[in-house]
Amino acid sequence: MQKSVDKLKIVYYNVYNGGEEMSSLEALASSGAWYSGMVSDFIDCFIKKARYELILEGIGVTVKVSLLAVLLGLLIGLVIALCTLSKSKILNVIGKVYTDVIRGTPSVTQLLIIYFIIFASSSLDKWIVASIAFGINSGAYVSEIIRAGIMSVDKGQTEAGRSLGMTQAQTMLRIIIPQAVKNIFPALCNEFIVLIKETAIVGYVGLRDIAKAGDQIKSATYEPFMPLVGTAIIYFVMIKILTIVFAKIEDHLRKSEVR
Repeated sequence: MQKSVDKLKIVYYNVYNGGEEMSSLEALASSGAWYSGMVSDFIDCFIKKARYELILEGIGVTVKVSLLAVLLGLLIGLVIALCTLSKSKILNVIGKVYTDVIRGTPSVTQLLIIYFIIFASSSLDKWIVASIAFGINSGAYVSEIIRAGIMSVDKGQTEAGRSLGMTQAQTMLRIIIPQAVKNIFPALCNEFIVLIKETAIVGYVGLRDIAKAGDQIKSATYEPFMPLVGTAIIYFVMIKILTIVFAKIEDHLRKSEVR
């Protein structure tokens, strides 16, 4: 691959910089050699020895870890947001300490602590433990998003709910949170997208996700370009599809709000 790229550079240097004369046909032939080198590298990295199966397995792991982590993150985030907004000093302190600790430490450190210390003797699958770690991490950020969304709802909505005889909890669950969700939906979608990219560190605990699969292919073929670019493209396509889906959901929520 590198030899092909170097050869192509020499060709264009000679053609455009007054070096040894070379016909456009020869330049085109050299360019064709570069493309054939790309194809050869692609076959070596993904087709030979069915290495594409590593990528497919990695996609499955990334999807499983991300989905479970986002569900846990939403649940934990909601609980922590309610604790932070609570009038109880104890719950308020718990919410703030949790948020500060999680946001103030690297996610990879949290993953290693949860996997090698907290769940060291657990029989849970690796991907479940990784999902728990990412869910705990995401919960701190989601809690701040939810807290901001709840605070953005007019206080009159709470007073209206209480005037109808609802308790504080009923007012929160039936009136405030549904309105807050519409306000914070884009931020929650962005958090989910960030979470997918953060799962690229699960290789530290022996899981073969997309990034780890690409790294294994790179080690087996001694070809860094194709595996790295390939995994980057896969992440981009996944996130692009999610972005389109989230945009359509957001448009639907806006239309329903207008009605």
